[in-house]
Amino acid sequence: MLRGMNMNTPSLAIRNAQVVLPTGITATDIGIRDGKIVELARPLTGTYQDSIDARGLTALPGVIDTQVHFREPGLEHKEDLASGSLAAIAGGVTTFFEMPNTKPNTTTRELLLDKLARASGRAWADHAFFLGATTENAALLASCEDLPGFAGVKIFMGSSTGTLLVPDDDHLRAALQTGKRRVAVHAEDEPRLRMLAETVPATRPQDHPLRRDVETARLAVARLLDLVAETERHVHVLHINSADELDVMRHHPARRFVTAEVTPQHLTLHAPECYDRLGNLAVMNPPIREERHRLALWAALRDGTLTCIGSDHAPHTLEEKAKPYASAPSGMPGVQTTLPLLLNEHAEGRVSLQEIALWTAQRPAEIYQIAGKGTLAVGMDADIALCDLQKLHALEEREIRSRCGWSPWTGIPMRGWPVMTVLRGSVVFRDGEPVGTPIGKPATCGDPISNVGK
Repeated sequence: MLRGMNMNTPSLAIRNAQVVLPTGITATDIGIRDGKIVELARPLTGTYQDSIDARGLTALPGVIDTQVHFREPGLEHKEDLASGSLAAIAGGVTTFFEMPNTKPNTTTRELLLDKLARASGRAWADHAFFLGATTENAALLASCEDLPGFAGVKIFMGSSTGTLLVPDDDHLRAALQTGKRRVAVHAEDEPRLRMLAETVPATRPQDHPLRRDVETARLAVARLLDLVAETERHVHVLHINSADELDVMRHHPARRFVTAEVTPQHLTLHAPECYDRLGNLAVMNPPIREERHRLALWAALRDGTLTCIGSDHAPHTLEEKAKPYASAPSGMPGVQTTLPLLLNEHAEGRVSLQEIALWTAQRPAEIYQIAGKGTLAVGMDADIALCDLQKLHALEEREIRSRCGWSPWTGIPMRGWPVMTVLRGSVVFRDGEPVGTPIGKPATCGDPISNVGK
């Protein structure tokens, strides 16, 4: 099925695939030269040095995962930029945006430059990094906007797995007033979190949605959007998890400045079943909630209230997760399984291939104005996930590329898997193994636009 392939070639033809384009799904060939798509036609008119016979496969734009925690520096026993990005390309992810809650936290230009240097020659996918906001560094938040590989600013309104925190409106306002790039926000209300920590017992994983309840999320989104209306700063609200947050977003006057994302785990898991089955492995911030919220999230993706899907890949070791609930860290891995989960949803008739491409590639590129990314079109980077929609497979532990070594979806049969990943015209993952050496480079982001997805 896959023939005639070198790893880094100046020109490449992908022939006989079904190609998911913004305008529809079509049987066409893809001509690639110098890392860019130069033709979409059958037959191709140009001459190409190498060729892939992708008969029986479907070409989707490479996934852009705008929320991962690859733990470097300081927490490399869980993950690092090499292992995390290898998990990414194994799952058809060609671009990742990495979060700032490392050790030390990424709060200055120098620390962000350090991450870019660490990624050079080690990252298997293209990448960008967030600068973390604190109550003390508002004046520094625009300092990286000239850098390729700068994703934007990340704000934690509520305490999560790191020490970054901007809990009050005065400091939140100051952060929103500094710079132009879209600001990514973890929206949980810190005063309510502290109150619940004192009043709700922490005895078992099933307590987690009570200790970080729906009102914690709703209050934070309402506070944030009030400040967005005041400052007119574009924000991207991460891991929306409840119907209540969606109601705030739909009716708020600041709506045109706001994009938002949802995780695959909030779309596919629900309480209490996930906690009964997985225990601490299902614990993340914000929590997995009841079925009515899960269904509301799917509806919000379809009506545009939610703009995209991001994994919130947050690995911890099994030893850490095995601690008593009150001591165990929150978060789960997911960068390798986002696309398989969505392809399985497609096999079950719940989502179209065009919706998958829209929510995992086109919309993320629009939100962060990523140059050359997001769609399969002439002139765009040749970032491609070649997928076998008929492949029925259950993920095995030996296939997990994240250093943490586990996934909540091991042993669960899913239909539809990426089998080859192409980054800027070079095959980087094939037949379950990486190809060549890491070639990821910084992605270039731009100033935000309003009404993405509206």
